[in-house]
Amino acid sequence: MKIASSAFANGENIPSKYTCDAEDFSPPLEFSEIPAGAKSLALVMDDPDAPGAGGFVHWVIFNIDPQTFQIDENSVPQNAIQGQNSAGRSSYTGPCPPSGTHRYFFKLYALDAILNLDSSATREDVERAMEEHTLAQAELIGLYRRP
Repeated sequence: MKIASSAFANGENIPSKYTCDAEDFSPPLEFSEIPAGAKSLALVMDDPDAPGAGGFVHWVIFNIDPQTFQIDENSVPQNAIQGQNSAGRSSYTGPCPPSGTHRYFFKLYALDAILNLDSSATREDVERAMEEHTLAQAELIGLYRRP
């Protein structure tokens, strides 16, 4: 399974359009090689370099249709559920590091189940629900340093 973005390559800088320094849009993402048998996809974007235990969770989406091969810029797939990020919102919160260059991990999971969770679910809730249901996973890493 693979995850990529037309806005930035793996290990490269995330354009400011997708951060707190500009529009704060979610970036476009493309998925490929979804395994047969997947019943849903889940996506978690986090910053392990952020201060505090566990870093900062920027975006949690689950119950994405496994026939979804892209998420357009500033959008959420139809019928997918956005969980709670570290800002306490059920939405995307773009990179906004306090200092230095941070790494942002976009982690995609193919699951053999649909998660019985709602928009109050946190990354930890989603990770617990995914246990023993993950068929494959992929990640895309973007970097950002505030100007």
